[in-house]
Amino acid sequence: MAKKKALGKGLSALLSESHNAYINNFLGEHQLVEKIAISQIAPNPFQPRREFDKKALEELSQSIKVNGLIQPIIVNKSTENKYILVAGERRLRASKLANHSEINAIISNISQEQLRKIALIENIQRADLNPMELAAAFNDLIKENDFTQEQLAQSI
Repeated sequence: MAKKKALGKGLSALLSESHNAYINNFLGEHQLVEKIAISQIAPNPFQPRREFDKKALEELSQSIKVNGLIQPIIVNKSTENKYILVAGERRLRASKLANHSEINAIISNISQEQLRKIALIENIQRADLNPMELAAAFNDLIKENDFTQEQLAQSI
């Protein structure tokens, strides 16, 4: 009697192949997920969140140690072998806490205006910014882009 063949790949095997996956990014482009050195990533200068819950970061770090990073971060190429974080600040910080030297990332090419918008949108969608962080981020977008409040609302 022939043995029934199993799929042969557990979750960890699938996750380790994520660097081969193509992602349809926020700009509608297909991009390759790559492993890059965490030491080559600079923080997003437009990150509206100033405070990060230490306990939540430690919990995420433990999950990353056990399960790996499920969703890649997004970075922008700044110079040769250097990147600026676009989205995934908590995942990056938690990966550092987990003592990882590399992280799965989508390398994007976006403008400074888009960098600020994406940082704000990601934080609004993921977890509440405190009112002061939110107001400062909105104010910066209005000033930099000469937006009316209606244009800001449409933009984000």
